[in-house]
Amino acid sequence: MSRRLLLVDDAKEIRAIACLSLERVGDWTVAAVDSGPVALAAVDRDGPFDAVLLDVMMPGMDGPSTLVALRAAGLALAIPIVFLTAKAQSADRQRLLALGAAGVIGKPFDPFTLPSELDALLGA
Repeated sequence: MSRRLLLVDDAKEIRAIACLSLERVGDWTVAAVDSGPVALAAVDRDGPFDAVLLDVMMPGMDGPSTLVALRAAGLALAIPIVFLTAKAQSADRQRLLALGAAGVIGKPFDPFTLPSELDALLGA
């Protein structure tokens, strides 16, 4: 059975590639949105999701702010959140993990291995 993932990234191209990868190579059904506020609404309206893949750098509400808002609203307390970021240095990873993220995947990602990387971080 397919698992449900919310993908949050402001870059249309990243959303398109990640969706193809996760749905065709992996066994995910993906809902893709372009911002933190839309992600909050999607989790409230369309949840529960099995996981959230969240871009770090987005205009307005960035990824860390989105994670904090999801948790504060009680909308995603049990949903593992994995960050997707171009800033994947050790200090950046530690900061994101300290926020309660289940993991961090660096950009650019390999579309052929993205589903397995995500599964490994989620313990699936």
